[in-house]
Amino acid sequence: MSACFHFAAALDQGLKAAATTAGFDLALFDPDVRVAAAQHGDFQANGSLAYAKQAKQNPRAAAQALVAALPSETLALAKVEIAGPGFLNFTLLPSALETWLAAFPTESALRSASSATLAGQTWVVDYSSPNTAKQMHVGHLRSAVIGEAVARIVAFAGARVVRDNHIGDWGTSFGKIIWAYKHALATDRAALEAALASTPLEEFERLYKVGNTTADADPAVLEASRAELVKLQSGDPENIAIWRHIGEVSVAAFQKIYDLLGIRFDETLGESFYNDKVPAVYTEMLASGVAEESQGALVVFHDENPRYSRHAERPNPFIIRKADGAANYASTDLATILYRHTQFNADAALYVVDKRQGDHFEQLFLTAQKWFAATGRKLPRLEHLGFGTVLGEDGRPLKTRNGENIKLKDLLQEATDRARRLVDERSADIPEAERATIAEIVGVGSVQYADLSQNRSSDYTFAWEKMISLEGNTAAYLLYAVARLHSLFRKLDARPGDPAVESAASPLETAAELALARKLVQFADAQQQTIATLRPHFLCLYLYELAGTFSAFYTADKVAVEDPAIRARRLRLCARTLLVLETGLHLLGLRTLARM
Repeated sequence: MSACFHFAAALDQGLKAAATTAGFDLALFDPDVRVAAAQHGDFQANGSLAYAKQAKQNPRAAAQALVAALPSETLALAKVEIAGPGFLNFTLLPSALETWLAAFPTESALRSASSATLAGQTWVVDYSSPNTAKQMHVGHLRSAVIGEAVARIVAFAGARVVRDNHIGDWGTSFGKIIWAYKHALATDRAALEAALASTPLEEFERLYKVGNTTADADPAVLEASRAELVKLQSGDPENIAIWRHIGEVSVAAFQKIYDLLGIRFDETLGESFYNDKVPAVYTEMLASGVAEESQGALVVFHDENPRYSRHAERPNPFIIRKADGAANYASTDLATILYRHTQFNADAALYVVDKRQGDHFEQLFLTAQKWFAATGRKLPRLEHLGFGTVLGEDGRPLKTRNGENIKLKDLLQEATDRARRLVDERSADIPEAERATIAEIVGVGSVQYADLSQNRSSDYTFAWEKMISLEGNTAAYLLYAVARLHSLFRKLDARPGDPAVESAASPLETAAELALARKLVQFADAQQQTIATLRPHFLCLYLYELAGTFSAFYTADKVAVEDPAIRARRLRLCARTLLVLETGLHLLGLRTLARM
């Protein structure tokens, strides 16, 4: 039997072949294969019911016709039963499970089998995108963590991924920062230089607050700040040098956090990068008739959408150039779409941004559709991956006690400190340096996983006690399961996936063995669901269920038995569980541990 990686897809293909043989109208038939509840087998296909309703047939008779026409390759994978009015329940045969276990012993084998999904496609993932001259805070957490997980999952499915950090490094705020910098330089050069030498990003953030507050209170300072901005935009060497220094220290500070989170970017193309590309957008949009002048601004009306129509009670056009001639987010975002099309030949561009920006992205994508259609270009798939807010246990956005945003570096340090207390309590015998490493992996991983395990569209409550716990759907629980498996192999002086051992494995036999094998083969389904929805919480839930299924197996069936064939088959199950858990956690962006 040839190895099947994605059983649901194979059953789908078999049912379509059966429908053709049975004379179904294929335009009306969708097999609708999905993972089944345990009492109904491994997979359930509900398509015969919907087909029978449309074709005005008896649904059970339609199901019987499908079963009678199933090809031999499908029948070699699973036993099929008709239930109720026409549901098809498939239970994978032990031989099919055995073949899967033998065929996918390594991460590279899993990756190779997965890569056909998006092979040949280029996907840009736009995430994190903090503003320079400001420290990253808890509000930046979700975009960074979700974006990295999505990028890894899409790459695992075969896409070429361009990770782009579209930082905010241009705009009116820089005139105020430069004014405050020059004022501080003239007032106390030594203090400024000392602060920039020790904590540069913190100092630029302080200067921004000083410049902003002072400009708000003093019209003369506001005017001076505007003059500094004009000089910057005109290419004044001194102001350009200050601006570049702000960008350099900001990116360096961001990178320290990205290193903790396991994040890397292929491109860091901020708003400034697109500054000289915006005029061409205006020209094309006007020439194509997509945009028009309105009260001095360049705008796009979407009259087909009641919310954005010029005929609405309160018209809300998409402004792509302000009345004073200045660019805005819409300007640079449109230039960015064009750049990703021309330079990366992107098939898709994903924007991992707070869901509160939904209206902006809806109008941006509508505008891009009209623009590309008018100019004969093929528009990439554009999708806004919106996410909710991180809440404190009081139900409000997570803040410090005095109401300020919590710095992301402080949050990750707090998580590491809390994990260290747990590690010290449970594993005092481990050397101090190793405990420090374990604490960082568990602490940071707990923050990442607590975020990713939630439906990204929802707000979620940040609760330390629940987050760093060895119970429940947490990173610590999954990391402990991985460490426990490594410990098992060490105790038995065995190597995970050792071909010499696994070749001696006897067929699966016990209920616990079969249950674990069935959960392992569902990795492909969890991955496909995650790709289809771009919601990592589906993968998190699968990994949690897999760890629970392994725990039940480990309790029911002893691994270190005398019989070499039984021992080998159970070690193989342990090895595949370790492989899938580690692969899944790495796809989510977490580091794993050999002991804990």
